[in-house]
Amino acid sequence: MRQLPVAPAWRLAEEAPELRWLITQLWSQHAVGIVGGEPKCCKSFLALDLAVAVAGGVPCLRRFAVPDPGRVLLYAAEDAHPIVRRRLEGIATAAGVDLRDLDIQVITAPTLRLDLAADRLALQEAVARLQPRLLILDPFVRLHRIDENASGEVAPLLAYLRELQRRYALAVLVVHHAKKGAGNVRAGQALRGTSEFHAWGDSNLYLRREGDTLTLSVEHRAAASQKPMKIALVEAGEALALQIVERNDDPAPAVTSLDERITAALAAAASPMAFAKLRSHCRVRTATLYERLAALTATRPHRQSRRRQLSLGRVIAGSRDNHPSSPRRLPASASRMHYNAWEAEVGIRVSAISIRPHSPTFSGSAPRGAHSLVPAARPERRRAQRMSMMARPRHPQGLSLTAASTLAPSGG
Repeated sequence: MRQLPVAPAWRLAEEAPELRWLITQLWSQHAVGIVGGEPKCCKSFLALDLAVAVAGGVPCLRRFAVPDPGRVLLYAAEDAHPIVRRRLEGIATAAGVDLRDLDIQVITAPTLRLDLAADRLALQEAVARLQPRLLILDPFVRLHRIDENASGEVAPLLAYLRELQRRYALAVLVVHHAKKGAGNVRAGQALRGTSEFHAWGDSNLYLRREGDTLTLSVEHRAAASQKPMKIALVEAGEALALQIVERNDDPAPAVTSLDERITAALAAAASPMAFAKLRSHCRVRTATLYERLAALTATRPHRQSRRRQLSLGRVIAGSRDNHPSSPRRLPASASRMHYNAWEAEVGIRVSAISIRPHSPTFSGSAPRGAHSLVPAARPERRRAQRMSMMARPRHPQGLSLTAASTLAPSGG
């Protein structure tokens, strides 16, 4: 009968052993893990970049150092051997080394099934004989015929790879696909199949593509993770390899808030901007733009928020530049109740937003020559007419009393 070793808690090590890296900040030494991503996200290119870096002792992605290089054992199940060689040569050229000088051993067997005992023994024998520093299996879906969604079927295969890692002191990298359309899910949870994949990894690398932008995320079990990095597949002569895109090359974030779009458009205007032009620039309805301009005009910012205000130009409310003094009528789609409430709160009619550079204040007084931003009230006669129509008595069936008496039959 096997006896489990035990020890008192006070005899346990006070400090964890120092974390060592196979690739600094990217892959810990003797770690098992996943390189995951949707199809066509350059997962194989990234795995081969790690292989060249470890075998040649050169920085991975031309940035992350390799403190202790060594042999790499690679099995590429999806790509033909000429394609694998051509990719390795392109990455080696980008790294400044010759492929013939790299100790990368490629398993050339047509199939490798980890769910078969004979293939597991063959892989174990190769690892024991070659003693690689890194084992790369690309991709996991070609290594079995089990159900990836069944935890009970996936766990034994991952446990076998963990056993190889512990017995022979090597790192194991498995390329695995992510679910399609899982962009809003946490990267580890987006991996296809059971959650055992995410839980298994000590170091995981995730690739995501949004349009033409490719993002690399790093996750470690026992170390802080790097911030997501933008990478790109760059071709330079015979070199074709992934490369990190510097942050200063990133485009400025797009302005999404309507208030921010309004203030940005007015700040960029060299002269007073017509209301119609501002509405076209912001691509909003007339009533919506009236509402936001009224809110910006009526709200006087606090001292703390004044520093964040942009220098704006004056808004000319007229839709026709050649008739700046003509009255502007209330659009049919606008809500009159909003304007009545706004006028009651502010107490004045605001003609324009006038925010001068270096003096961000909202002015409620109209500059001479500019007409009202909020249209004049409808005549009292129209209001009285509407009130009279609402007060007119109605028959329960929707007809007036006069009409009802006319249609009623005569006689008893």
